[in-house]
Amino acid sequence: MFHQMVNMMHDKSLVIVVAVCGILAAAIVGYTLFNNEQPGEASEIPGMLVLSSPGEVQSYLSQNEPAWDKSPVMMVEDGLRGGAVYEAAGTGAPVPAPMSTKGLADSINSADGADYSTTNIQVAGVDEPDFIKNDGKYLYIIDNGDLVIVDAYPAGKAAVLSRTPIEGAPSELFLENNRIAVFTRVHENVYHTPGGSAVPVPYGRGLTRVLVYDIRDRSSPELLRSLSVSGQYYDGRMIGTTAYLITSESVSCRDSPVPMPLVMDRADVVFAPPVHAPEVAPYWSYVYHTAMSFDIRDGEPLDAESFLLGYDTTLYASTENMFLAYTKGADYEPVRSSWTQVDGRPTEETILHRFSLDGGEITYKATGDVPGALLNQFSLDEYLGNLRVATTFGTAGPAGWTTYNNVYVLGADLELKGKLERLAAGERIYSTRFVGDRLYMVTFKQMDPFFVIDLADPATPAVLGELKIPGYSDYLHPYDATHIIGIGKETEVSQWGGVTAQGLKLALFDVADVNNPRQLDKVEIGMAGTDSEALRDHRAFLFDYARHLLVIPVSEVVKVPVYKNGYASYTTDYREGAYAFTVTPENGFILRGRVNQGDPGDEKVGYGWYRDAVRRSLFIEDALYTISPSRIVISDLNDPNERIGIIPLGRSMYPDTYGGGYYPLPG
Repeated sequence: MFHQMVNMMHDKSLVIVVAVCGILAAAIVGYTLFNNEQPGEASEIPGMLVLSSPGEVQSYLSQNEPAWDKSPVMMVEDGLRGGAVYEAAGTGAPVPAPMSTKGLADSINSADGADYSTTNIQVAGVDEPDFIKNDGKYLYIIDNGDLVIVDAYPAGKAAVLSRTPIEGAPSELFLENNRIAVFTRVHENVYHTPGGSAVPVPYGRGLTRVLVYDIRDRSSPELLRSLSVSGQYYDGRMIGTTAYLITSESVSCRDSPVPMPLVMDRADVVFAPPVHAPEVAPYWSYVYHTAMSFDIRDGEPLDAESFLLGYDTTLYASTENMFLAYTKGADYEPVRSSWTQVDGRPTEETILHRFSLDGGEITYKATGDVPGALLNQFSLDEYLGNLRVATTFGTAGPAGWTTYNNVYVLGADLELKGKLERLAAGERIYSTRFVGDRLYMVTFKQMDPFFVIDLADPATPAVLGELKIPGYSDYLHPYDATHIIGIGKETEVSQWGGVTAQGLKLALFDVADVNNPRQLDKVEIGMAGTDSEALRDHRAFLFDYARHLLVIPVSEVVKVPVYKNGYASYTTDYREGAYAFTVTPENGFILRGRVNQGDPGDEKVGYGWYRDAVRRSLFIEDALYTISPSRIVISDLNDPNERIGIIPLGRSMYPDTYGGGYYPLPG
C-alpha cells in the first residue's frame, strides 16, 4: 500500500510538473507572439497583415495601441504638441480651409437637347457624391431626411414632384440615368453572446445604408435594393455604373466585442471581408476603412475590402486606382527626451495605400510613405502611372521650428521616383492643383506665393516660376490650359506685423509664361468675415467654360453708412446669396449679377442665418438655381438679379412643402 501511495504521489507529481511546464510553455509562446510578432497572416503585399477574426484584431490592437503619453507629435504654429491634429496658424492668422476639384472635366451635359451643369469633380470620368444632382430636367435633393425630386425645367413651372422619406440620416447620393443611390447613416443593435453567457446581448453599431431607387416614375421612386455596410459614411466615387462606397469605424482593443467589418443585404451577410492592417501600425487611433462596390443599375454588391488605418484619412480616386492616405505623427518619447533627436527632421509622414479598381473589383496593390501631411484630396494626383503628392511638414529642435512644403513623385508600387523639398520655409500649403505635367501651388504666411512647378520629368520636379501677391487661394480651378482661377481671402498686414483675413477674393492667373506667372485680375467681395462654402468644398464652385460662367455662394459682410446727430458712421449687415460672373482672360471678372437668397426685398438676414446660406448652384439652359437649406431660388442666368421663382425646402420651416409647390415672385 505504501509503495502504491508513493507511486500514486509520483504519478500525480509528474502530471503536475507536465501541466505546469505546459502552462509555462504556452505562456512563453503567447508572450512571444503577443510582444514580438504581429498577429494575423502575412499579406501578399509586403508590410501588410491579414486579420481574419475578432481575436486577431484585438491582439493586434492590444499590441500596438500606445499609452496616451506616447501619442504622436504633430506640427503646430508654436511648436510640437501631442495628438493627431494639424492645428491652425497662430492667433488671428488665416487658416487653410480644409476641403473634402474638378480637373479639366467638362461640366456641360445634354438631356433632350438641354444644356446643364453637373457636380464639380476632381478627375474626369470619376463622379463624386453630393446632396444634390441635376439631369437637365429634374433636381434630386437630400432635404430634411427626404429624397426630394423637383421638376425643375422649364423654370417658370418648377415644382416639387415627390418627397420620399429616407430612414436614418441621409447625406449624399449618386445619379445614373433612371437610378439613384442614396447613402444614409443608421444605428442598429447587433447581438453578441459574451463568454460565460447563454443570452445574446445587444450593442449599438453604426451602419451606412445604400438605398438604390428606380426613378423612371419621378413622382413615385421605387426602392430596388438595400445594402448595409458597417461603419459611418465617409465618401464615395462612381466610374461608369460602378459605385464605390467607403465607410469608417473606430475600433479599440477595449471594445467588447471587437467588431468585424460586414456587408449585409437586409439581414443576410454578403461579405465579411478580412481586415488588412499595416505591420508598422498607425498612431494611437485606429479606424476600419471598408470599401464596397456595387452596380447602381440593380444595387448588386460586387466586392468589399476592409483596412485598419489611421484616423485622418484622405481619399483620392482615378479611373483605375483608389488611394487612401493618412498622416502618422512622430513618437512623442524621443521628442520629449531629446530635442536634438528630431532637429531638422519632419515630425509627421503620410502613409499611402493603392488599390486597383477593375469593374468593381477592389485589389490591394501597394503601400508607400512620404514626409509631411496632406491638405486635402487635391494634394494627390495620378498621371501616366505615377502618383504626385504635395505635403507640408514641420521640423523642430533647440533652434526653434519651421514648416516646409514638398512635392513627391511615386511609381506604381509607391516607390519614390522624384522629389522637390523644402519650398517656402515658414509657410504652409493652402491649395494645390495638378494639371497635366504642371502643379500650381499656393503657400501662405504673409504673402501668397503662387508656384508653377514642372513635373514633366518625374525624377526631377522643378520650380518654373513664382508670383508673390497679398492674400491666398483656398481652391484653384483650371480655366483653360494657360489660366487658373483662385478663390480665397484677401489679407492685410497690421502695423504690428500680424496678418488678418479680409473679404473674399477671386483671382485669375495667367500661366502661359510658366517662368513669369501673372495675376490678370482680381475681385474682392465683402469685408472681413465674408465667407463661401466654395472655400471648403469644391462642389460649391460652379464654372462652365463654354459660357465663361462662374458662380460662387457668398455669405457677405457689408458696410452700411449710418448718419446720426450730424455724424457719419457705419454699421454692418449680412447678406446670403451668390455672385455670378462672366470670366475671360481679356476682360477678367465681369459681374453678371447677384442672387439674393433671402426673402424678396429683404437683404438683412442676420449673421449665421445658415438656412439661407447658399450651398450649391447649378444651371439648366438659361435658368440659374441656387440651393440653401431653406429654399431653391431660380434666377435668370444672364441677369441673376431677376428672380423667376422660389421652391421652399425644409419641412420644419415650410410645412406646406409636404405637398411640394411652386412659389412665384410676389407682386
